[in-house]
Amino acid sequence: MKIALAGAGAFGEKHLDGLKLIDGVDVVSLVGRTLEPTRKVADRYGIGHVTTDLAESLARDDVDAVILCTPTQMHAAQTIQCLEAGKHVQVEIPLADSLADAEAVLAKAEETGLTCMVGHTRRFNPSHQYIHDRIKRGEFNVQQMDVQTYFFRRRNMNAKGEPRSWTDHLLWHHAAHTVDLFTYQAGPIVKANAIEGPIHPELGIAMDMSIQLKAESGAICTLSLSFNNDGPLGTFFRYIGDSATYIARYDDLFTGKEEPIDVSKVAVSMNGIELQDREFVAAIREGREPNSSVGQVLPCYRVLDQLERQLNA
Repeated sequence: MKIALAGAGAFGEKHLDGLKLIDGVDVVSLVGRTLEPTRKVADRYGIGHVTTDLAESLARDDVDAVILCTPTQMHAAQTIQCLEAGKHVQVEIPLADSLADAEAVLAKAEETGLTCMVGHTRRFNPSHQYIHDRIKRGEFNVQQMDVQTYFFRRRNMNAKGEPRSWTDHLLWHHAAHTVDLFTYQAGPIVKANAIEGPIHPELGIAMDMSIQLKAESGAICTLSLSFNNDGPLGTFFRYIGDSATYIARYDDLFTGKEEPIDVSKVAVSMNGIELQDREFVAAIREGREPNSSVGQVLPCYRVLDQLERQLNA
């Protein structure tokens, strides 16, 4: 399988690291915002074709599928562009920054019949997979999720500490991870509330946000998000259930008493991004709907739209 990857930044490299571990997969084209930095990444990973124009990659006969790690604001239009070119596509989270755009992507995916997947990585982290498997077996039910998503991002920088060409967003990007995961683990969301802190004078976004969710099952979720946190960074999940308490930190899992849980046998890798890419490739090869397809994650974007309208009101 020949893949083009668009977005040679911090997250693009995470995908390149994962893809090189999957048998029968070659990244044949790399798309970036500026040519020389993109070429340097391509040289490191042995990618022969480099461009700043996604259309150039899509025109190649040897490209079967595309992975988009581009700025949020480009995701929906570029996903539709890939589908119209006849390419399977995995777009990084978030699918879009509006419900209308997310629904337009779903319509195009259904029209073309191509594999269209969104990078909701939490579905694939071994820590959350372990809990999901227990839920499916009837051994654990979520009563409450307490989630902290904390960064220190008072300037427009990416995960590598480099200047960013776009502005990140707590609601449409970072809250999307938890809103979708809560739905995945506890069932459909029936109630959602949000409040936000002051708007940053230069970035034009809220730097702090608090979200409450309630699932049809009765489970609740409290999500705290901040770009102001000068301390431990990342997203940390506490699952409080009817039979156990779990703490998930990315791919690692602990009991409520901070005792490590071995999740090394949950999947073929301990890397959530690699597992996400393996699912994308497998779904294309097997002609089936992938976990985290556009259709599966659209309820998350309906909730985000509801929360945005609430905040704007």
